[in-house]
Amino acid sequence: MRVIAGKCRSLPLRTIDGNGIRPTTDRIKETLFNIIQGEIPGCYFLDLFAGSGAVGIEALSRGAEYACFVEQNRQALKVIRENLAFTKLDADADVAAGDAAAMVRNLRPKKPFDVVFIDPPYSCGLERQALEAIRDASCVTDDTLFIVEARLGTDFSYLESLGYRLLREKKYKTNEHVFLKRKENQEKEH
Repeated sequence: MRVIAGKCRSLPLRTIDGNGIRPTTDRIKETLFNIIQGEIPGCYFLDLFAGSGAVGIEALSRGAEYACFVEQNRQALKVIRENLAFTKLDADADVAAGDAAAMVRNLRPKKPFDVVFIDPPYSCGLERQALEAIRDASCVTDDTLFIVEARLGTDFSYLESLGYRLLREKKYKTNEHVFLKRKENQEKEH
């Protein structure tokens, strides 16, 4: 696994074998960043269920101003910190240890996150829990772009009832990215 583009292009990143960590492949990461490239320069990026930190590091390499990595696996936290130090991106990042759904309520970045990437373990329903937890958090706005990585065929029929609108889906062989924004406050159903 490596950084695809930007100031850290081609630098190798450590990853974690086993322990339920499933890194986003370089090919899928490249496709994802081709889709969101206009959102990245100068953005605040939140990487929930960060794993090795590869997605947030890619955002920093491509010009994100700041990235926050949330992960609860201790070995993964160590790898995120090592990858940030190796790429010399640690000055523009924070690493938060804990449960993603619980942590988002307490994050207080200098400004709200522009992009939130959510990549929980597949088939556990954690994407819904994270979306519920972050929907009304002070660290996001109606302009925040949410991207969920999930197993292909994951049920997202609940999105509208949670207050989100689907912008786009990108399907791959075994997984997909779902791009969302919150509904505007006046449209939210309570």
